This record gives sequence, C-alpha cells and structure tokens, in this order.
Amino acid sequence: MSHPTSAMQNVLPQRIDFYWFSGTGNTLLVCRAMAEAFRKAGHDVRLLRMEDWAPESVAVDERAIGLGFAVACQSTYPLVWDFCRGLPRADGTPVFMVDTLMMYSGAVVGPLRACMEARGYRPMGACEITMPNNLYPRRVDRNKADAIIMRGVSRAREYAEDLMAGRARWGHIPVLPDLFRAIVMGRWMWRLAAAIGRRLVIDEGRCTRCGLCARLCPVDNIALAPYPRYGSGCQQCMRCISFCPTQAICLPWFRHASYRGVSAKDIDRKAGGLDANNSV
Repeated sequence: MSHPTSAMQNVLPQRIDFYWFSGTGNTLLVCRAMAEAFRKAGHDVRLLRMEDWAPESVAVDERAIGLGFAVACQSTYPLVWDFCRGLPRADGTPVFMVDTLMMYSGAVVGPLRACMEARGYRPMGACEITMPNNLYPRRVDRNKADAIIMRGVSRAREYAEDLMAGRARWGHIPVLPDLFRAIVMGRWMWRLAAAIGRRLVIDEGRCTRCGLCARLCPVDNIALAPYPRYGSGCQQCMRCISFCPTQAICLPWFRHASYRGVSAKDIDRKAGGLDANNSV
C-alpha cells in the first residue's frame, strides 16, 4: 500500500499553466490534445507561449507547470533552455514535460529533470512523441504526415491521462554519452544554426513583404528592409520557411518542401492569439 504522503505527491493540481514553444505546429497540436484531456477531467488549464513570457514572472504557487517544446539537435532550442533555467525557484511545484521529435533526442529528458530539481520543482512526468519531420524535408506526403499526427495526438492524450492518474514517470538516465551531450547543448551548435539562417535567400520576385516571417520569428531575428533580412540569432525553428505564403524563403543549395502542422494564425502572436493560447 502506498504511503498517503507519497500518493498525494502524484496528484496533478487543479490548475495547470502549460508553456509551449512550437516551430511549425507539431508541439502545439500535442499540447492542445493534452490540454483538452485535462479540461475534460475538470482541470483549469492555460496554454501559454514561452516566447511571450519572462520566465522569472511565472507563478509557481498552487499549480502545475507544463513545458512543451520541440527537440532540436538532440536537445532543444536555446530559447527553451533559457526559459526553463530562468524560472523562479520553487518549493515542490509539480512540473511535467512533453517534447516532439522525428526520431530521438538523448540530451533533454535527463538534463531538464536535473535543471528542474535544482530549482526546487517536483518532476511528475516526461514524454517524447514522434511527429512529422519539419526540418527541410525533401517532400511532404500529407497522408503519411496526417497518420503520424493522429498517432502523436493519441499518445498525448494517453500521457495526459497518465499524469492525472499518477502513472507518468520522468527518467534520470541520459541516452547520449556525457561528452556528446555537452556538444549538442553547447552554444557553438547554435552559432552554426545562426550561420545557416544568415544564408537563407529571399526570392524578391515571390516575396510580397507581408511581414509574416518577422512576426512569427520567436527571437525577433528578421527585419523588413524592405525585404526580409536575417540577423545573427536564427535558431532554425523553421517558422519563416514553413509558413511563408509564397514560399519565397529557401536555402540556395538545397531544394526542400514546406511542412506545417497548423495554420500560421495559430502561431502568429498578433493573429488568433486567443485560439492558439486558450482554446482546443
């Protein structure tokens, strides 16, 4: 028989603040499915964009904190790590994570648990969910992608049920060796990503200067002058490329297709914000 105190520690609080970062929509689809399951069980859930929040302002009393994000370079984006490491210190606030990926990670589940525990949070569960590839795919088979999405969304709902039932787990053991994990989590990796971003080409014959790419960029790395111009902070989230309505953004040496899991308005901070943040 479980000790009463131990059983209470596995109870998901009634209020959940679920912070998400999504590049082309895979993670948002998963977080929405989980939020729907939580709400059906009577939980008060807010879906909140990570890039809209200063992490130190996050409230950590009498609620659970959810973290949803995409895997990148076997870890996750610097902006996600900056958010997690910047969260205020807590005294046992429950936290859970979910990430989306194409194949595997290896340098996020264990390191993020260590980060959260060091800041006083109580890990409740971690789950990695396979979703369609969005990193410069050569082609997109929409039927295959939709089938993968359906399985991913179903897994997300199961994971939400596991969290509410106290069955979820957040493992300690890293998959990648310590040296490789240090490499993929290092800043030099993202300097390389930024260098690739600076090589993106704008087809001025196609570009309508609508400004969508600049609005979607989570790190404000794109300016219109008058056509889009990239700064030195690109994190390769693929938003600008995937949501460009005229497919005017590309790599000059590589022919790729555009994948998107949701519509641009679901990601755009200035259009459909209520839909993206608080409805399912």
